[in-house]
Amino acid sequence: MIKQYRLANKLSQEELAEEIGISWRQLQRIEHSEENTRISTFKKIVKALDVSDEEIIEFIRK
Repeated sequence: MIKQYRLANKLSQEELAEEIGISWRQLQRIEHSEENTRISTFKKIVKALDVSDEEIIEFIRK
């Protein structure tokens, strides 16, 4: 989900990671489900990518 929204926003991993204050490697692991993320980090990602609450809920239900 994160990768699709990041690409739709025309952001590289490096750009998004810098915007939310994490390393690009950490973002890469999050995108590939290799690492669980804190709620605070997830909220920063969602805000930076402008993902609606409805879209998050829909993704979780799948």
